[in-house]
Amino acid sequence: MHTEPRRRALPSGRAMIGAVVAATCLAWLAGCSPKTDTSAQTAPPVAREVTLTADQQQHLRLYTVSTAGFRRTIDTTGVVDFDNDQATSVLAPFSGPVTRLLVEAGDKVKKGQPLAEVESPDFAAAIGTYAKALAIAQTNRKLADIDKDLLQHNGISVREEQQAQTDAVGAEADRDAALQTLRSLDVYAGAIASIEHGRPVSRVQAVIRSPIAGTVAEKLITPGQLLAAGTTPAFTIADLSRVWVLAQLSASEQGAVGVGDTATIETGVGAHSLPGTVANISAEVNPDTRAVTARVAAANPGGVLKKQMYVRVRIQARAESTGVLVPVSAILRDDENLPFVYAAQPAGAYARRPVTLGDRVGDQFNILSGLQGGERIVVDGGLFVQFMQNQ
Repeated sequence: MHTEPRRRALPSGRAMIGAVVAATCLAWLAGCSPKTDTSAQTAPPVAREVTLTADQQQHLRLYTVSTAGFRRTIDTTGVVDFDNDQATSVLAPFSGPVTRLLVEAGDKVKKGQPLAEVESPDFAAAIGTYAKALAIAQTNRKLADIDKDLLQHNGISVREEQQAQTDAVGAEADRDAALQTLRSLDVYAGAIASIEHGRPVSRVQAVIRSPIAGTVAEKLITPGQLLAAGTTPAFTIADLSRVWVLAQLSASEQGAVGVGDTATIETGVGAHSLPGTVANISAEVNPDTRAVTARVAAANPGGVLKKQMYVRVRIQARAESTGVLVPVSAILRDDENLPFVYAAQPAGAYARRPVTLGDRVGDQFNILSGLQGGERIVVDGGLFVQFMQNQ
């Protein structure tokens, strides 16, 4: 009997989906299998120790670490300012336009020396007020003396004589107040004497005078400028033989600095280095920098330090601190510029030891962490040990 060949059954839709999922999983597992490419394997870590022969060790010099006392040195920046105890801002004592300047910035002046001339109505009015008050006081005093004589001869009553005396005293008080106004305006003595002797006073120019002896540190006005009495700053006169340096201290440095500590100021101009003393430490913290200002008072021979000059300040603390000090020559740097030393181990081995550096004290560093007392470290020949370790 002839029979037709069987037809192969086609997979159902669910079976086809299962096959696709299985193939995808196999492919994913194949991609996650470990690779045999040795170039992708992690390189072994660099050895932390190196062993030297006896001959090689003879070229090394070791140092035994120990705890020692030292005085901390703070290196910071500062800005030069006037010594405000020896400087003053000269305000215009009267109103009016400036007619002439008599000094320049940098000029040395004496106390009372004219600085500028001003065409001031206040000045002229003060002179007129004094002349008038002087005349009234003289007249009232004469009348009071006459009334006193009349009272003795029963020419006037006691009440009238007392009133005359009161008028004379009041007029003299007005005269004295007007005179004080002239003096506060620095009217020169010759003009005042002329008024008192009844002589005519020629046109007197208002003059701004220096209240102290010193140097004209700042000239703040120009010819023709209109001044306001008691408001417009005209000059700054300062004794520049001493200045202040305002040094900035971080939070970690504040506890190490005290009033009376010595300081060295470096200007960066030539080889100028000036001594100073910490005179004050601010009670406030700068809200922007979180720093505290230490005021260093310093002599200023030759005017080397100028206002607003930036300087380097090194403060030597008087209070003694304790720490682990090692020579600077022991400190090496790795590829990331991090400090380390080589510590001696048994059997001629030397271990690289990362350290945290603190303050520098002369030719030594204070080690904050990484070493303990009694350990021996390489202070001469460390570069050779580093070379051998990298071989």
